[in-house]
Amino acid sequence: PSKRKAAFGSVGRRIPYRILHVINQDGESLGNMHRAEALKLMDQHDLKLVLLRENVEPPVYRLMTGQQIHEEQLKRAEKKKASPKPGMYIKELSFSSAIAKNDLETKTKQIAQWIEKKYHVKVTIRQAK
Repeated sequence: PSKRKAAFGSVGRRIPYRILHVINQDGESLGNMHRAEALKLMDQHDLKLVLLRENVEPPVYRLMTGQQIHEEQLKRAEKKKASPKPGMYIKELSFSSAIAKNDLETKTKQIAQWIEKKYHVKVTIRQAK
């Protein structure tokens, strides 16, 4: 069994806990309730239940619309993309737009070497005064 973090999304009807702390789609706490009650709310309002925090007593679930879940998944995917993978190096260079030609050539060679080493390179060019 893989230990990877479960994807963020609706838990459907398979809820292993009897008592849940439920947060509504507006982010307001509805307090603790029985799993059956939470499922009833979910059906009445055509929402989905999402597990927010599992290692607390009782676990926290949030009622969300499909749209909210989709947006949260996008946000999380963006965050994951933004954070560099371990063992990945980011090299940053910044220079002025008034850089001398030979300095620019030197920096260009440097960048090419970094890229060959599979480094991620971020270059910032500042506008000269």
